[in-house]
Amino acid sequence: MNEGHSIVTATEHTTRPARIALITGANRGLGRSTALHLAEQGIDPVITYRSHPEEAEAVVEQARALGRTAYALKLDTGRIEDFAAFAEEFRAVLKEGWDRETFDALVNNAGHGHHAAFLEVTPEDFDEVFDVHIRGVYFLTQALVPLLADGGRIVNISTGLARFTFEGSSAYAAAKGAVEVFTRYLAKELGPRGITANTVAPGPVATDFSGGVIKNTPELRAQLDAVTALGRVGVADDIGGAIAAILADGSGWINGQRIEASGGILL
Repeated sequence: MNEGHSIVTATEHTTRPARIALITGANRGLGRSTALHLAEQGIDPVITYRSHPEEAEAVVEQARALGRTAYALKLDTGRIEDFAAFAEEFRAVLKEGWDRETFDALVNNAGHGHHAAFLEVTPEDFDEVFDVHIRGVYFLTQALVPLLADGGRIVNISTGLARFTFEGSSAYAAAKGAVEVFTRYLAKELGPRGITANTVAPGPVATDFSGGVIKNTPELRAQLDAVTALGRVGVADDIGGAIAAILADGSGWINGQRIEASGGILL
């Protein structure tokens, strides 16, 4: 194995074989919370990171503390030319860590924020957003579906901005709108294999995403709090818990749906 991953070995679980989930962009924020919520549910996480390997290593260590097997693999989800090699690396990890050829759940979470007025968005900006948020999601899923077990789950991350609008988010929201359409097609076309596909759309969340603008701007948080039914913006664990719930045993009949986890903003 190359230096792009780290291995954590868990104790044996005798009740049933472990389920395995791959979560992209999980060294921090929503992805990290998702990985750890899944570990708490007894699902072994494989996470990807583009940078900050020390953060990815910390997530792996936390999963180990919860008794799970965990790996961290380096991946830039904006580089589709790397996806075939990544799939082979992941295949090797499945064999080494679990003596398996398949995994059970894919969470396409990796991404970055983009804020610019419509008239200021350049073609380069647009391409960068779409490369990661829809082109990367589309073709990474295509590369990994042969490894996804029949009866598996896919969760793609969208945004509340695909339902409501705030100025400066047109390119990002448009890419996420494409993700929502794509997810419905996945549910249809993979249905014969028993694979479900759903979208989780977070509302405003106080994390480091997009430069931590929500977390670090009290005036903006107050405005968003005021238009949210539950009276506050989200935190990472609100979203990680929601994604984990969609991947739980009892949620297998939910398919092709957009599920907004926003605390009820702009109802």
